[in-house]
Amino acid sequence: MRRWLWRIVLLAAVLAVLLALLAWWLLRASLPALDGEVALPGLSAPVQVQRDALGVVTIEAGDETDAMRALGFVHAQERYFEMDLLRRTAAGELSALFGPVALDLDRGHRTHRMRARVEARLGDIAGERMPQLVAYAEGANAGLAALRARPWPYLLLRREPEPWRPSDSVLAGYAMYFDLQDAANADELALWRLKEHLPPPLYALLTHPGSAWDAPLQGEPFGDATLPGPDEVDLRRLPAPAGAEQDGATTVAAGSARQAWTPWATTPPADGLLPGSNNFAVAGSLTIDGRAIVANDMHLGLRAPNVWFRARLRWPDAAAPGGQVDVQGVTLPGLPAVVVGSNGHVAWGFTNSYGDYADWALETPCAASGAARPGATACAAVDVHRERIAVARGESVELEVRETRWGPVLHELDDGRLLSLRWTAHLPGAVDLGLAGFARVADLDQALALADRTGIPTQNLVLGDRHGRIAWRLLGPLPVRADGCNPVAPTPLADARDEPAYDGAGEAAGCTPWPVASNASPLAASPGHDRLWTANARVAGGDDLARIGDGGYDLGARASRIRDLLQARGRFTEADLLAIQLDDRAVLMNRWRELLRALADEGPTLRMLAEVAEDWEGRASPGSAGYRVVRAWRLAVHERLRDGLLAPARAAMGERFEAPSLRQFEGVAWPLVRQRPAHLLPVRFATWGELFEDAARQVHDELTAHGPLHERTWGERNTAAICHPLARSIPLGRRLLCMPPDPLPGDSMVPRVQGPAFGASERMVVAPGHETDGILHMPGGQSGHPLSPFWGAGHDDWVQGRATPFLPGPPRHTLALRP
Repeated sequence: MRRWLWRIVLLAAVLAVLLALLAWWLLRASLPALDGEVALPGLSAPVQVQRDALGVVTIEAGDETDAMRALGFVHAQERYFEMDLLRRTAAGELSALFGPVALDLDRGHRTHRMRARVEARLGDIAGERMPQLVAYAEGANAGLAALRARPWPYLLLRREPEPWRPSDSVLAGYAMYFDLQDAANADELALWRLKEHLPPPLYALLTHPGSAWDAPLQGEPFGDATLPGPDEVDLRRLPAPAGAEQDGATTVAAGSARQAWTPWATTPPADGLLPGSNNFAVAGSLTIDGRAIVANDMHLGLRAPNVWFRARLRWPDAAAPGGQVDVQGVTLPGLPAVVVGSNGHVAWGFTNSYGDYADWALETPCAASGAARPGATACAAVDVHRERIAVARGESVELEVRETRWGPVLHELDDGRLLSLRWTAHLPGAVDLGLAGFARVADLDQALALADRTGIPTQNLVLGDRHGRIAWRLLGPLPVRADGCNPVAPTPLADARDEPAYDGAGEAAGCTPWPVASNASPLAASPGHDRLWTANARVAGGDDLARIGDGGYDLGARASRIRDLLQARGRFTEADLLAIQLDDRAVLMNRWRELLRALADEGPTLRMLAEVAEDWEGRASPGSAGYRVVRAWRLAVHERLRDGLLAPARAAMGERFEAPSLRQFEGVAWPLVRQRPAHLLPVRFATWGELFEDAARQVHDELTAHGPLHERTWGERNTAAICHPLARSIPLGRRLLCMPPDPLPGDSMVPRVQGPAFGASERMVVAPGHETDGILHMPGGQSGHPLSPFWGAGHDDWVQGRATPFLPGPPRHTLALRP
């Protein structure tokens, strides 16, 4: 018996070794080709693919179509799984890969029917760039087929990758709409629902559109809110929810809430941080040799590998300046274009614009006969589409999608009326391949003209050219609303004709289903502006702001800090702009620290927090316990103030209550904590001191649960958790598939935006025509394969803020692609 046991143990050990060797072979077999020669059908001439020490790719091709075919080949070999996630996210097809766990997200996204929209308009979307779109797809499929085994995530999921289609590249672009805009338009809906339950002065206070941190390029700052008097609002005389004395919890609108982490998420959760960016530029009048310098860092969810892929693309082109395209920067695997970068003549970068790009309509559906229902003066025809969602290892699910001429129906009210959504992403012109044209623009004028016919999720575009000129404008579609249309309240559409609707008070609302246009942006340019900055806050004012709308602008703290740093100098180099990107000085938190210190005698817990706050560097630095305490206390105070001001709506709405995100609430909170009016004190507190002490107790209890308060540093909280999407799915996944858990400087209110899994997805500083002096680094590395030499390559430069060269280094690997 003992002998048989030993034989069984030995056999099991041999089998385990064989399985490990098989797994190792399969992993190695899915590595991309780096050297040698590979046949790529469809090429008109040989193409050379070089990689430097960081895996940055340089593609030398005979024409643009061959370059895009080669780019598709490289993207697929390095990042096919990530490409797949993008197209499936936009199309609502993740369940076919991950199973029932993805059904809720698929249902939400499939309601928008993006694949159907793309396939119906593909010819118009691609236009004259259809050959490059097809070549990219064919190159991607050839790159996938050239791997000796399917990419390793599919082995883990036990699924086969599906071929890439030209329409999938467009869906990859639409995935960024879901990332950067709210497809549920939840804040606007939440504001509409709670408005009727609040006194107008209280609603106006909560929705105050700015703060003392406003730093627009155009128009005036709004400043902090003016508090209403006791004759206008007195919280003690307004209804409050039962138990308000004990419980002030608020339900946040679905589109604004922090989403649960999922392996397919293009933006992992980020503790409430907004997807956004910084970009800024200085004109040649502010540099020693007349060069314009552009800086850009796009803030997204961070993962390994990074969302971007660094590449340099070169090909002869008679339409390009000097007859040669030489464009470099970051690409998005799935798209045949350089997204952000420089072509030697023009450099460009983006930040998310947060305009109002979606509106609700309140519609009465027609009866089955097509006539208006009893009591309704008009009705909306409703089309029904049945979408089938495939589910891995399960039965497919049918989803009924209803649409009116306004857009898909997302909600039905108790009285049978429908809320349908009009979103720029649904309309012709939302996405096209115009972005690829930036590879060959010769100067600022050509770039601005190209922007008039380019469709992407609407961004703040900052440009600089080799002549020293700079400019800002919006890039992407804007709604063309009729005069008098109120984009905040749901539009009560009149009937199937495009006649003005009425707002219920007898006044014409003026709203009809609107188209979009990409050529209606305001402009700020040199010589009138020698410094430009955007940071997801409001940029414009007046009539321009009325056209763009407010889709949830970020607080202006980052923008104002960047503005102040730009205005503090008279001369700039690339290193100076990188220093601004890396600035972590906590200017906004300084005044909250001083307030905390001033309140130290108001309660024992306030005193303890104030003592820790004496350890103060004035920065969001990893070693600072003071910063962490002040930051947490500010948020706790905000929470209590919001709950108190929203209490009347909560009392009236009960379980139906959802709070909007109120991005500008700092402009309300600061006047409140400075003036401390009794009539605006939340009813659950007897005094303002009690409110401040209660917030301090929450912070103290949460932090001391992990040890002494003075040891709870910001770096302990702000530790990198940058992982592959499947890291949680395998044993030792965090060790094998995550970047090092470095304590990170920075936060959301400083230029150096960094959270555990959120922050600058790249930092670029470049002067067109002077790329050798440029800087570009990014987290997570180039390759999606943990056995690749480029897994995590360059990540530490990003962590440390080192000035990695913008241009690729000497080639370490050369791959020849032949027809």
